[in-house]
Amino acid sequence: SCSLWPQDSFRMSAASLASLPAPLRPTDDDWAKMLAAHVHLGTKNLDNKMIPYIWKRRADGLYIINLAKTWEKLMLAARIVVAIENPADVCVISARPYGQRAVLKFGQYTGANYMAARYTPGTFTNQIQKQFQEPRLLVITDPRTDSQPLKESAFVNIPTVAFCDTDSPLRFVDVAIPANNKGKQSIGLLYWMLAREVLRMRAVISRASPWDIMVDMFFYRDPEEAEKEAEAQEENKAIEAAPDAGFGAVAPAPGFDATQGMAAPAAEWSGAPAAGGEQWGAPAAENWGGEAPAAGGWEQPAAAAATPQF
Repeated sequence: SCSLWPQDSFRMSAASLASLPAPLRPTDDDWAKMLAAHVHLGTKNLDNKMIPYIWKRRADGLYIINLAKTWEKLMLAARIVVAIENPADVCVISARPYGQRAVLKFGQYTGANYMAARYTPGTFTNQIQKQFQEPRLLVITDPRTDSQPLKESAFVNIPTVAFCDTDSPLRFVDVAIPANNKGKQSIGLLYWMLAREVLRMRAVISRASPWDIMVDMFFYRDPEEAEKEAEAQEENKAIEAAPDAGFGAVAPAPGFDATQGMAAPAAEWSGAPAAGGEQWGAPAAENWGGEAPAAGGWEQPAAAAATPQF
């Protein structure tokens, strides 16, 4: 009955976690990450074969996934991936946009082959195609959106690992990892945990120290947000590169040379005029249209100038 799901699931999950070796058991940080990324949140619909992975149903009708089952299946999937001798024989597929960046990063760090765009029908079955592949293991993000590669894997006997939500069909799925496969944080975290565990089992990284790759690298990023962040970084670099002249400083005018200062005035503006000079307030002593003074000085009489020739 439905009332027995939580109790039976709790007993089975507790026993399964206790049976795991100590290095494979989840830490408090792993539980916190999964809860923060909403890995445990399912949908309001439930597939009949997903009943063993359900913890309970909320008052609003949303099914809650048992995270102990999620962790148990993650460890099983990591052991399957490590069992493949050639990492390139593992194919990771995601038709959902939220998982395309995650599968790309998973393939980058584990060496697996990935398909982050539209899957071409016949890639696993049609040998005439240029993109024909024969992988030994298939990892998909959603059995519903990735139904075509899942169906072809059944034709050529390729074992399949899939992240399954509460409403996901389990036909042709060999290992189902119960988790929220619709949120970008949830998908990114699941692939990050799977890649980390694969590298740990391959002895590439140590369990004693945390993985230096941030989980944010696996999250989906909106192209518009990425462009805005890039523009903001360029503006910050331009501001940092400009010299700091102090608050309220005015930039000098173009062509101004600060090293050549203005000549000091001959006398104070408020002081008496120099001897022999003219008073500014006195009437003009000569006609402005007259002849220019000689080069000897202003006090000497002007010499007779020749009549200008026009």
